[in-house]
Amino acid sequence: MTTALEITNLRKSFGQTEIIRGVNLEIKDDERHAVIGPNGAGKSTLFNLITGRFPQTAGVIQLHGQDLSGKAPYEINRMGLSRSFQITNIFPKMTVFENVRCSLLWSLGYKYSFWNMVSKSRALNEGAEAILEQINLTARRDLPAGLLSYAEQRALEIGITIAGGADVILLDEPTAGMSHSETDYIVELIRKVTVGKTLVMVEHDMGVVFGLADKISVLVYGEIIATGAPEEVRANPRVQEAYLGEAMEAGH
Repeated sequence: MTTALEITNLRKSFGQTEIIRGVNLEIKDDERHAVIGPNGAGKSTLFNLITGRFPQTAGVIQLHGQDLSGKAPYEINRMGLSRSFQITNIFPKMTVFENVRCSLLWSLGYKYSFWNMVSKSRALNEGAEAILEQINLTARRDLPAGLLSYAEQRALEIGITIAGGADVILLDEPTAGMSHSETDYIVELIRKVTVGKTLVMVEHDMGVVFGLADKISVLVYGEIIATGAPEEVRANPRVQEAYLGEAMEAGH
């Protein structure tokens, strides 16, 4: 199995404060990999480094063997990596269908061709309909996205994330703030839409983590203290001491 994402001695400092402290991580193609850790561990900073929102202080990030150093987020996206955010990112006044169609434009070659009538593009419209079916929102296609339920908005964002055809998907706390039934809905959706793709997710809900992930990495104070299969990580005394036991007791 080849490597989708490889991180070597990654460091990030803000002034004198080092947030990411020598992270090494290898994620294989088609792997579902969860990054867990306490608040303030550096998980969102790690995602921001991978996706080009922050420049790294030191170290190397490679996507399918290509160095991502110095690349803008849109360039990394076009190389095959896409992410969602903790805070839902959609166009609330546009319809659900229009949100998905917009996310397909670049991948279908529209780029800056402003004279194209997207509403008349069969490939674009059929592509959007296929994604709506995949994320179970066909019945909501003509509704303004801002009127969707919270779980449906998160489903739409996942649809937008996968629409460009990226084969490495980063999801930042995809089930945050959800009820048990909403969480179950989103977990099944993630399982379905990431078949054949590489998934990296930050998640606090341990039920979601242990139910979805093939491998888990534990980030504590900017360092990976353990990586392995779910049961291996669960049984790791250092992980239990640093984070996991506390999280399980708190019901996350």
